[in-house]
Amino acid sequence: MSRHQPARAENLRRAIAQEAARIMAEHGIRDFYVAKRKAAERYGVYDGGLLPKNIEIEEALAGYQRLFGGASHAASLLAQRSAALEAMEWLAEFEPRLVGPVLAGTATAHVDVQLHLFAERAESVALKLMDHGIPHEIGERRVKWNAERIVGCPTIRFEMAGVAIEAIVFPRDGIRQSPVSPVDGRPMRRANLAEVATLVAGER
Repeated sequence: MSRHQPARAENLRRAIAQEAARIMAEHGIRDFYVAKRKAAERYGVYDGGLLPKNIEIEEALAGYQRLFGGASHAASLLAQRSAALEAMEWLAEFEPRLVGPVLAGTATAHVDVQLHLFAERAESVALKLMDHGIPHEIGERRVKWNAERIVGCPTIRFEMAGVAIEAIVFPRDGIRQSPVSPVDGRPMRRANLAEVATLVAGER
């Protein structure tokens, strides 16, 4: 094998990561796997060993937004975090936590705010929305706790301040352990109400 082969492979991985990031930012694709496959097809790559990891794509996405997002990205992110804060204040009884791209700062305008809520019954959250006349959709999302355990958790999707929010409802004791992040395979970072309030205050 040529000594230049590893360098070419690394450059190709970086190019695919950057293209996947562009696709996510410009076309509203949220799934890392879908974005990297589309990017790989553009470069004619079908060897899974040459594909970048999700964390590499997230880093490329952050770089893309710094380079091209500018004030528009900052305004969009502030609107998403402000809506998250409003929803968390309103749902404080369910000990809300902000997770995902809006917390990480890599969210595009197409991404829902993601919250984790904790309740004995998911219906308690739905009833609160219903009592206040807030339209919502109930669904389910598969959540990965570790390599062996994937479970279905109820979700409630609604809008706050015109921003789409998806809340996953966990049992009360689910607050003790975060599920696995699809980005780096580690426990998801969660931010409580006070932390999100600090984030928003620092951006206004």
